Amino acid sequence: MTQPNTKQPNPANFPPRFTWGVATSSYQIEGAAHEDGRSQSIWDTFCATPGKVLNGENGDVACDHYHRLDSDLDLIRGLGVNAYRFSVAWPRIVPDGRGATNRAGLDFYSRLVDGLLARGITPWPTLYHWDLPQVLQDRGGWPARDTALAFGDYAEVVTAELGDRVKHWITINEPWCAAFLGYGNGIHAPGHTDLAESFAASHHLLLAHGLGVQAVRANAPGAQVGITLNLAGAYPATDSEADKAAAHRQDGFANRWYLDPVFGRGYPQDFVELLGAASPQAQGLVLPGDLETIAAPTDFLGVNMYSRSVVEDAPGEGFLGLRQVHVAGSEYTGFDWEVAPQSLTDLMLRLQKDYNPAALYITENGATYPDSVEDDGTVHDGARTRYFQQHIAAVGDALAGGAKMAGYFAWSLMDNFEWAEGYDKRFGIVHVDFETQARTLKQSGQWYRDFLVRAQEGQPA
Repeated sequence: MTQPNTKQPNPANFPPRFTWGVATSSYQIEGAAHEDGRSQSIWDTFCATPGKVLNGENGDVACDHYHRLDSDLDLIRGLGVNAYRFSVAWPRIVPDGRGATNRAGLDFYSRLVDGLLARGITPWPTLYHWDLPQVLQDRGGWPARDTALAFGDYAEVVTAELGDRVKHWITINEPWCAAFLGYGNGIHAPGHTDLAESFAASHHLLLAHGLGVQAVRANAPGAQVGITLNLAGAYPATDSEADKAAAHRQDGFANRWYLDPVFGRGYPQDFVELLGAASPQAQGLVLPGDLETIAAPTDFLGVNMYSRSVVEDAPGEGFLGLRQVHVAGSEYTGFDWEVAPQSLTDLMLRLQKDYNPAALYITENGATYPDSVEDDGTVHDGARTRYFQQHIAAVGDALAGGAKMAGYFAWSLMDNFEWAEGYDKRFGIVHVDFETQARTLKQSGQWYRDFLVRAQEGQPA
């Protein structure tokens, strides 16, 4: 089961029009949390709650991107990427969640889009990357249907503002995380621990996705739109029937629950039955027309992929009755995630075969390792560099195997606020000194930049 660790990507294996990018999200990098009309988000509240975030840290300043926009856009241009994925902060645009819009917030993202286009970089905004306005959480949050409807209104505002220039849209980032980590096990904002709430939230997040697709279609004719799901292949720890069944349950929980409805199959019945009273169906939340809205045709599927799940049957352990297993001989990242590049290829081929999306993008992929600036001003992050090499090679293998791979976004452009881990976990290909805000291109960033030169020229390795 140990994953291969040595494969290098061949730039010549990627088509000339392949999308190469870097990715960030609003709360993780922007800062300016109390400026220009931005209201409080659930993450501001969560960070202010003792014991929720490592070292009591928060995104008040983060990478100060809000004030360093032009220099950060120059930094992105210097990497040689042709696309930049960012997210729009709902609390900046509609501070009360619904109703009046905030011109200063819209202007910031308009400047961001214009700055990217002026530098020859394609903007890829994500409408929701977890920073729900706190006022909407106070009214019920994602377990309440009204939040999905409010998202539809917010999506209408943003797409009307930027739709003349933005031709690629992502509706929702990682609904599994927003639903389960936020409302199921409580390690993310708003910190609730209720299984039924988490699956109510999952349904309304998917409904919001469908409403977001409608907004893009109305306000940005000809633009491409899709959703980003965090997916991980589920593998049994052994060949036993019990472990295979456990892997199928894990796949239902992490993957099929979101893929099936987005691609018009409705919710997987085996998992509806497993959830019982906690299912949105049993709660009476799936209303006529919902599944049709969720299954609105999309132009691509975004996939955030970091690792895989290897599980064994463990009766009575959690509602899934399974346990995650460490694989002997495998390498693990700072988040204790297995480095499993072959599983990326497996996943993309499975998605193409089972769901046949029009295009597949890796919208996040990366790894945390401890690193620091050396005395000579360099950041040697060889493990992260190898991670990118292996996973980009795996994308090439998926492409060769028939998956409609159209792009790859490295996570992340820069070290940032890593949610409940505060500033302890670093994903960036650019190092950030959070005291001085100095940016330093890491070895991994240098490798990615140099690889992209060859990839865009179609040269062999």
